[in-house]
Amino acid sequence: MSGLSSYTYTTLKQAILDYTEVGSTVFTTTILDGFIMAAQFRINLDCPMDSDRIQSEAQFATDFNTITMPTKALFVRGIEVYDSTANTNGQGVWLERRDQTFISEYIGNLTGTSGGAADQDVTGLPKYYSMFGGATTGADTATSGAIYVAPTPDKNYKYIIHYNAMPTGLGSGGDGNSNTYLSNYFPQGLLYACLVEAYGFLKGPTDMLTLYEQKYKTELQKFAAMQIGRRRRDDYTDGTLRIPIESAPQ
Repeated sequence: MSGLSSYTYTTLKQAILDYTEVGSTVFTTTILDGFIMAAQFRINLDCPMDSDRIQSEAQFATDFNTITMPTKALFVRGIEVYDSTANTNGQGVWLERRDQTFISEYIGNLTGTSGGAADQDVTGLPKYYSMFGGATTGADTATSGAIYVAPTPDKNYKYIIHYNAMPTGLGSGGDGNSNTYLSNYFPQGLLYACLVEAYGFLKGPTDMLTLYEQKYKTELQKFAAMQIGRRRRDDYTDGTLRIPIESAPQ
């Protein structure tokens, strides 16, 4: 049995039934949707794609050190802050990612009356950030956690957040004959990821679960080779620091 060069929701659903030899009375549409959604979510985390990279511009609220992650954000690649309340022109500053313990300790020495927004300790242009949560569902209205920054902004600084979003995937809620980036360019990997979910649901046979897990990982390695440099979660700040060097006067 060989796979297709591309899948739609309708053909992928049928392929899962054919490969597992399980009927639609067991694998209902709801169950198959769960397999496909879980497989797509896994692939997007295992191999982030440039096609899903987005940047969004916004402003901090003065004296508040929390912002909401963009809807459907899988993860943040970097946050660039500008020493301006009007625009994002010129050179921005990339925030350093730290854990929440660091942020909590950094803002732990309050200077005002406890309990109010004005009691935040160190204020100024943010330097650090940490995150809570991740993508929750595929719905457009789904929020994806929170981002904490330090120092607490003392102005409405402009910032640009760079992130990967969960793309629209195959599912019963859409056109059954349409395609997606994954179903066009990673069809076998998508099928194998679905079969891993299916055999996990069936609780066996374990040899089939192992087989398709190995096949998925093999396909993933080939697909990842097409996505060079797209696995790093904070690749805007991971590179070598480049400091401009002024030429000596002539």
